[in-house]
Amino acid sequence: MDDRYFSSDPAQRQVARDLHATIADLPLVCPHGHVDPRLFSDPDYQFGSPVELLIIPDHYIFRMLYSQGISLESLAVPRQDGGPVEQDHRKIWQTVCDNWYLFRGTPTGIWLRDELRDVFGIDQKLNSENAQAIYEAIEAKLQQPDFKPRAMFDRFNIEVLATTDTATDTLEHHKAIQESGWQGRVIPTFRPDAVVNLDNEGWRQNIDQLSDVSGINVKGYTSFLKALRQRREFFVSMGATATDHAALTAYTELLSDSEAKAIFDRALQGKASAEDARRFTGHMLIQMGRMSLDDGMVMQIHVGSYRNHNPFIFERFGRDKGADIPLQMEFTRDFKPFLDQFGNERDMTVVLFNLDETTYGRELAPLAGHYPLLRLGPPWWFFDSLLGMQRYFDQVVETAGIYNTAGFNDDTRAYPSIPARHDVWRRAASDWVAGLLVRHIIDEEDAQAMVKDMAYGLAKSTYNL
Repeated sequence: MDDRYFSSDPAQRQVARDLHATIADLPLVCPHGHVDPRLFSDPDYQFGSPVELLIIPDHYIFRMLYSQGISLESLAVPRQDGGPVEQDHRKIWQTVCDNWYLFRGTPTGIWLRDELRDVFGIDQKLNSENAQAIYEAIEAKLQQPDFKPRAMFDRFNIEVLATTDTATDTLEHHKAIQESGWQGRVIPTFRPDAVVNLDNEGWRQNIDQLSDVSGINVKGYTSFLKALRQRREFFVSMGATATDHAALTAYTELLSDSEAKAIFDRALQGKASAEDARRFTGHMLIQMGRMSLDDGMVMQIHVGSYRNHNPFIFERFGRDKGADIPLQMEFTRDFKPFLDQFGNERDMTVVLFNLDETTYGRELAPLAGHYPLLRLGPPWWFFDSLLGMQRYFDQVVETAGIYNTAGFNDDTRAYPSIPARHDVWRRAASDWVAGLLVRHIIDEEDAQAMVKDMAYGLAKSTYNL
């Protein structure tokens, strides 16, 4: 029996096993993630080395190694200045395997172990001695037709996969996918952070790109909003059903047109302050809400991450290199201006993601348990784990129920890990619901319906998929 991640209590374990069996083979709905659409635009796309596939894109892996003094250069993470990094991928793989013990008990250790077994047929535990043999086994698999991205998409039983794309993206790879005749459903997601957050590095250049790609000369706040609407229309025409927004906090504020125009003009002149950026981001979340009310796109908001906390890593390697750190959050007051505008809308959906677990029971579950437009996204980043999921269920469901949550999304750049991540969620959900059943909080009919919705139905309905 495969009782991975289930309770040690025999009664709960048996129920969890039975519940999981009913959902294990359901299609995977992937409404939010960061897989590169280029993988699917070329039917003959072939992955590079095992290191290019499994190590270099995965900041969960190299942030742990960096914490133990292993340089990112030694892991082939590209430098901003084009400086030298390790080029010998066998050597990099050996370094990872020599230090694989660091991942004992972590979600990363679970994910990679499960994908090696289930995707590549490798049952051995990574270590120094078998490192090169496993490298060669993966390398050989990657040469086979069954390991091309489209074939893996079908094998993983993915029903739909959403990528995350900047507002200035031409979506050329999505166009190629659609024109190829392939039946896999890969859709874009509109993420405007690079042009909305004034403190984003390269913001001014991004505005120029927005002008170019939209055909609208962005010379002020009014033309800026017009260009964003044009881009959203284009994304919808390409199949997008959602937007995604990152903000440092949940702060929102409705500025007057004159205030918004003044801040935007200062930004164009390179004179915007940190306070300008904070207020403008909070204001633009409300503006994005207005646009979602018009075009029907689901709005995702990720807050609570102090991104690029380590200036040395940011300057040398750029963003998204494992140096994000959670912040203490507040929603009841900070997010109220947004809810005052849209909280009672029944035909609009906002999915909140947060890295401060203390807000789950204190604020997020009560908010989602009242306002019709709110749904709570699954545990994210540091809490995408067995215990993180259990804490989330414990703190959220009694107040908000499962039907004010958005189900699961894998939120990954590491394409082969998608089935493993969904399986962890499905097992965690089965075990948690089994606990309710054995304590007679729910009956078997409820339990069956709940696990199916948590694994599949909630994501489909939340994201209009």
